Amino acid sequence: MNSYESFSDVQLIFHMQHGDQGAFTEIYRRFWDKVFAVAYHRLANQAEAEEVVQEVFLSLWKRRSNLQIQYSLRTYLSAATKYQVINKQSRGYSFAEKGNSLDDIAEQGIDTTELWFSERELRQELDKHINELPLKCRLIFKMSREEYMSNAAIAEELDVSEKTVEAHITRALKILRGKLGAGLPLILYLLSK
Repeated sequence: MNSYESFSDVQLIFHMQHGDQGAFTEIYRRFWDKVFAVAYHRLANQAEAEEVVQEVFLSLWKRRSNLQIQYSLRTYLSAATKYQVINKQSRGYSFAEKGNSLDDIAEQGIDTTELWFSERELRQELDKHINELPLKCRLIFKMSREEYMSNAAIAEELDVSEKTVEAHITRALKILRGKLGAGLPLILYLLSK
């Protein structure tokens, strides 16, 4: 039997993509608490956050054979969690507004796959424009929005002032707003803390 605890994330992904349930279990063990923390931070509801954790990992398992992780598993799971939270919030809002029950979801023909692909396309476009930012601006923006670091922590790590960090984030947002226009608010929500 393999000792999955010694596997790197890349090795676990490879084994999971080939149907190895033990590798998937180790991924779950390593990351469930981080996924829960992101979901709970956004939803402030333990039961809903636990549901998001299950949805994220179920989706990971279902998509395992054609999974493409561009950065790290942690980043992928964080983005997947944000998407699930947005889906949950948008479903909850629209159903609450219309007075519909969960039993009505199927009858309304809501295509969550289409929603997922739309969000994925937005995220790909955002990633493209983030990667075109000047180096230091891009680094600081990613530390802030993807690694959830505070301005003070970024300033300390990069040995710059907090004002410099704020200036780079403001510059990044201005550039992204110019390139993305109307889509920016939704994309920034996807990246919001």
